[in-house]
Amino acid sequence: MTSDTTLAQALAAGPVVLDGGMSNQLESAGHDLSDELWSARLLAERPEAITEAHLAYFEAGADVAITSSYQATFEGFAGRGIGRERAAELLALSVELAREAARRAKTDRPLWVAASVGPYGAMLADGSEYRGRYGLSVDELERFHRPRLEVLAAAGPDVLALETVPDADEARALLRAVRGLGVPAWLSYSVAGDRTRAGQPLQEAFALAADADEVIAVGVNCCAPEDVDAAIETAARVTGKPVVVYPNSGEAWDAQARAWHGQSSFAPAQVRTWRDAGARLIGGCCRVGPEAISGISGALRTS
Repeated sequence: MTSDTTLAQALAAGPVVLDGGMSNQLESAGHDLSDELWSARLLAERPEAITEAHLAYFEAGADVAITSSYQATFEGFAGRGIGRERAAELLALSVELAREAARRAKTDRPLWVAASVGPYGAMLADGSEYRGRYGLSVDELERFHRPRLEVLAAAGPDVLALETVPDADEARALLRAVRGLGVPAWLSYSVAGDRTRAGQPLQEAFALAADADEVIAVGVNCCAPEDVDAAIETAARVTGKPVVVYPNSGEAWDAQARAWHGQSSFAPAQVRTWRDAGARLIGGCCRVGPEAISGISGALRTS
């Protein structure tokens, strides 16, 4: 069910469970995502599949669904011959599909919808979201992100998920772009060790959000589970805000081959340590499916 409690209020009361990877859930259901639009392609072609993916995570114990708009941009849709008006409809649809899944979920838990806003590099679909340093100014990045954010905010999500941000410069742009939209946001970086993917110290990167009233949580996602512990400590200390963490399975992404390799190092029991360190929004990203989210939910709700 949807909730009258805001997500910020829920975070003040205790941990909240995020969902897992949208793409792997869609792939496991038999959908081909070998496309530059990735899961966003299904907004136009198979919207019901996206609702079902959200529903699988809600039924596994997730409290928050992250929409399928990570790779959905006006520029990306234009490259597929989809005009601006239709692209705006598809962005708004991503929020509605998550809402529909919340309505269908057979649970009395409050449920929320986070509108995914991926980095500029996600639109390029060449792996540069794991590098940053696109050669664009902060002003140029703000102009790229603001129109999409306006459409997503107007669709009425509970929060905007500024996620997988590889570069502190892009975070500056996003923090500017969310001002005045009337929807809270979380900011989560893609990291390697104690630095952003672009190489900036996390202490400096997190500090950008410390005084941003729109930001209700700060943290990391789409990283190795091993990078989470130190990031929680730094984010909590630098910002004083609730911390959001949703790492990958621990496998590595090969951007050229567009495939994952290696072994999973994600263990749902880890989340108790993360919670005790200050994490309040906890889930998984790529290659973390409903079974793992069920484990996270169980670990957080039984200890």
